[in-house]
Amino acid sequence: MTELLDGKNFLVTGAANSRSIAWAVAKAVRSHGGAVALTYQAERLKRRVEQLADELGGAPMIELDVGSDAAVKRAVDELQERMPVLDGLVHSIAWAPAEDLQGNFVETTRDGFAQANDISSYSLIATAREARRLMTGGGAIVTMTYAGSWRVVPNYNVMGPAKASLESTVRYLAADLGPEGIRVNAVSAGPIATVAARTIKDFSGMLELLESHTPLRRNVTTEEVADATVFLLSDLSRAITGEVVHVDAGAHATI
Repeated sequence: MTELLDGKNFLVTGAANSRSIAWAVAKAVRSHGGAVALTYQAERLKRRVEQLADELGGAPMIELDVGSDAAVKRAVDELQERMPVLDGLVHSIAWAPAEDLQGNFVETTRDGFAQANDISSYSLIATAREARRLMTGGGAIVTMTYAGSWRVVPNYNVMGPAKASLESTVRYLAADLGPEGIRVNAVSAGPIATVAARTIKDFSGMLELLESHTPLRRNVTTEEVADATVFLLSDLSRAITGEVVHVDAGAHATI
């Protein structure tokens, strides 16, 4: 592979298991010469991420609870000891209460809506705010979104508004952090059979439908999303910020 990211340091959040998009991104960053640190949400989930870190040759692991500003600050303080300079942040975190992903959207609870937006959208602000102090030479922040942000996707429910909020956050952060040489972008991936995605009702039916209707007549893989993310983290995209890049086999253009 090329060394697009040689000599650069990256924090990849959300690599909870070997089928996650974040894990594919971490592997791609490493294959292009970048150094990677991974995060885990809590002690009970640490062992699962340890196995992934070992596959990367012993990548640093940082505990990160994005639901707490104090915890985010502690995480970046710890990261600073391992990586005094950070060149990029990959935000691949999203969550909503299971009950708010069932039934009709109109039944979304107040607490569920708040939690989905807090973890899935505000967490980008919280992590970017702390990470910027290590990004002394500029860099790139990339988050993960989905087409449910701008059109109705059956059973996506409360995650749709949360992703819409996330995409707006990308633009506002791009404007704020641009003068510091920090670019902020999002990758809008087509549906992929990750562990998290399978919590969405009739997800397999969605995959089958898109496979026959996208311009490329197929779905996408985590590796393809990871390659696009590497591009956005690299200097090849040095003039791109505030953007949502679609990696969905063309579905956004025709469906």
